[in-house]
Amino acid sequence: MKASELAKVLGGTLEGDDVELSACGGLEEARPGDLSFCKDPKHVKLVQETKASAVLLPPDWDRGAPCSIIRVEDPNHACMAAAKIFAPPEPTREPGVHPTAIVDPSVKLGAGVHIGAYTVVEKGAEIGDGAVIDAQVFVGEGCRIGAKTRIYPQVSLREGTIVGRECIIHCGVRLGGDGYGFNNGRREDGSVFIEKIPQLGIVEIGDGVEIGSNTTIDRARIGRTYIGPMTKIDNLVQIGHNVKVKGYSGLIAQSGIAGSTEIGYGCLIWAQAGISGHIKIADGVQVGPQAGVPQSLDGSVKYVLGAPAESMKDFGARTLLPKMVAKLKAEVKELKARLG
Repeated sequence: MKASELAKVLGGTLEGDDVELSACGGLEEARPGDLSFCKDPKHVKLVQETKASAVLLPPDWDRGAPCSIIRVEDPNHACMAAAKIFAPPEPTREPGVHPTAIVDPSVKLGAGVHIGAYTVVEKGAEIGDGAVIDAQVFVGEGCRIGAKTRIYPQVSLREGTIVGRECIIHCGVRLGGDGYGFNNGRREDGSVFIEKIPQLGIVEIGDGVEIGSNTTIDRARIGRTYIGPMTKIDNLVQIGHNVKVKGYSGLIAQSGIAGSTEIGYGCLIWAQAGISGHIKIADGVQVGPQAGVPQSLDGSVKYVLGAPAESMKDFGARTLLPKMVAKLKAEVKELKARLG
């Protein structure tokens, strides 16, 4: 695609040669024929050294570039739009049930549903209009899947799981497995026992939720584990039994939420953060990377860090204190030497 054509599509203006563009790339890895972007002047050196044939830059960029420039209001958004133009179309799935799929006669299939190869759909399940269930998916007894939801290969939905409309569930997700529920102790004779607590509830996923690969969400002990609408969950996230995520929140890779915790609206749980069980996180709170949250957060502080988690101000003061002490010790040593 010519740079002039792309500029017109993106609502931008072209400066420089009308080069041919065929892909998007970051400033450092871009090659001739690629389009890149930058919106922050602090990355001017990367722009000046890029091998891209064209760069998306904001209207006020005055540092130049070694290639053609397409000026747009939001370079990041424009690059995403351009990437969709260059990317090959996603494979389509035609309506119908693959001959190798096993679908119980009692299953209710909506219009235009696709069931892929070697998928199993057990009795009493319901799948809404236009849903796509890819190969090697297990849909347990009594599950309900909303219209236009897309489920990628090797996903497991245990019995009773409910998935809303227009959800995206990526490869290897496990919904509705047993939560960690055990009683243990010692008998009168001194022997140890471990007794499994039955996990009798379900998992319910709201509309517009996206769940990343190899994430696990446990079924409730009783009642439901609930993921509210438009929540976006990254890969390798663990959500325990009876957790409630109200909605419009984000859970980033390798974060974990212990059982019966409630996450408010619009929260963001960053990578590898751990949240203890039976607590509440207020609306709009962010839990920073690798933070450990042992108690409820009422929203008086909107961003916490560290283990145990604390406000950014307190975390900064605590982590900077050893450096300040070391600096003071060095100054005292120097003063002693002068006095000596």
